[in-house]
Amino acid sequence: MAMLSRSVIHSNPQNREISALASSITSLLQTLNPTNLNSAPLNQFSPFLEPELVINVIKKQPNPYHALFFFNWASNPNPNPNNYSHTHPCYVAITDLLLSHFLFSPASSLLQNSQKLSDLMYSKFIKAYGDMGDVKSAVSWFHKAKNAENGRCLFSYNAVLGVYVKANQISVAKNCFDQMVYEGVVRPDVSTYTTMLRGFCKMGMIEDARKMFDEMACKPNSVTYNTMISGFCKKGDMDNARMIFTRMKGTENCVPNTVTYTTLIDGYCKKDEFDEAMKYMKEMMASGCKPSVLTYNAVIYSMCLRGKVDEAKKMMTKMRLNGLKDNVATNSSILKGLCVLGRSEEAVKHFKEMIKKGMKPEAKTYDVIVIEYCKIKKPEEAISLLKEMKSRGVKPSVSSFNALLRVLVGTAELDRAISTLKQMPRMGCSPNFMSYSTVICGLCMAKGRMQEVEDLLSDMLRVGHRRDATMYSCLIMGYCKNEDDDKAVNLFNEAIDEKYVVSLESFSVLVRHLCSKGKEAVAEKIFKEMNSRCCAVDVGSYRKVLDEQLVTSG
Repeated sequence: MAMLSRSVIHSNPQNREISALASSITSLLQTLNPTNLNSAPLNQFSPFLEPELVINVIKKQPNPYHALFFFNWASNPNPNPNNYSHTHPCYVAITDLLLSHFLFSPASSLLQNSQKLSDLMYSKFIKAYGDMGDVKSAVSWFHKAKNAENGRCLFSYNAVLGVYVKANQISVAKNCFDQMVYEGVVRPDVSTYTTMLRGFCKMGMIEDARKMFDEMACKPNSVTYNTMISGFCKKGDMDNARMIFTRMKGTENCVPNTVTYTTLIDGYCKKDEFDEAMKYMKEMMASGCKPSVLTYNAVIYSMCLRGKVDEAKKMMTKMRLNGLKDNVATNSSILKGLCVLGRSEEAVKHFKEMIKKGMKPEAKTYDVIVIEYCKIKKPEEAISLLKEMKSRGVKPSVSSFNALLRVLVGTAELDRAISTLKQMPRMGCSPNFMSYSTVICGLCMAKGRMQEVEDLLSDMLRVGHRRDATMYSCLIMGYCKNEDDDKAVNLFNEAIDEKYVVSLESFSVLVRHLCSKGKEAVAEKIFKEMNSRCCAVDVGSYRKVLDEQLVTSG
């Protein structure tokens, strides 16, 4: 049994450390047998029970069942020298904890048995079900709240509107809002309107948002203004975003904050109006509002896209001097900027520094470096990085593999290209058509590799990819190189059947090959077939190629 130290037990209750007591209780709870919890060891804490301690203990529990056990014991402690009883905030704390672990039944039973179910508590159930994507259960609890509270359930209305918005059911949310206004039992408050505005903006319905904003029956708050500014910024409508911002500044008790300025700055950066973005950043700092990491990241990203990487690095240094720590997004922007400028070696060096600092880059950041390694013809490093991604549980993109396959094929490392293509699924990435096409077309250009081509082609067709005009052209040239006239002609006819136009180069190779074998009649026939069935053919160019080969062979 965990016992309190003498100094804690006999300290003046007015001066004791709540956190120390809560930690002692937590340690004791963790020693109890989970299959047969005994409340007797908790009795030593009865004299110290008060709402602040109970709430502190609940919040410290990693195991929600321990918290519930403690809460139930504290509901009727024995002994109870101070006549302790739970306050409303205590019930809020235990309900929040249970619902955060999706323990709906224990939370419901607790509140029903204690007759503490209220509009606020109902709203918590509605939100919790919505967070786990169970809209049906959320709506069911909303109707329970409405019936129990005779419609006087503003918290529940706001919660269910939030659930609808999260589920992108904005039309249902609007119907619910209209019903609320029509019934008139409770009036929408600023949270109600802000939730609806967020929903409209989320769905790109900015005009509906503007209309509701202008018709609000209560004063907007900072969150409301920020929601509207964000909506216009996402639409790229910076004129209206600025207008709402100006209106916000003229409203009492609605001072623009870091979120407001960051939203505007990011909006201007994405519109490539960098000077405007910097104007608002200067205004932000002059007003005493400190930029956040997100603010700096928006500016740094914009600088990098404009090729001003060195300025972006200076901005990152300024960010650090202002006490903010750069993150993966900051450094990923720098990487992309270096790549845009073709400073591949520097980008690779920067990436390695990120890893040394313990940062965990996203898949997109890894992909950027893999592609850069491929650009500078370092496939070994690219392969090594792809393997590192797998070991770190990061899923590489197909574009990274395709870049690697192009390099391997371009440097005639065909065996490694085949091996890489086949290993892709084991490394968490399924080959797409381009993956197969790169390797297959590469093999077609090498003599004596058509059996491998056929094997890969079979795999490709089996997973649902179809040949296109480019692949047909490659295959035809490959079979010509392999002295397989029949397969080359058959594929040519198949391409025509599929309404594909075989490239002039491929046609030239096939015609030259047929004519060298004395099969001028076959060459004439495939030209006529193509001419009659493929309306997009440049007949003159193809006829010229055929005539030149017929003259040469004649």
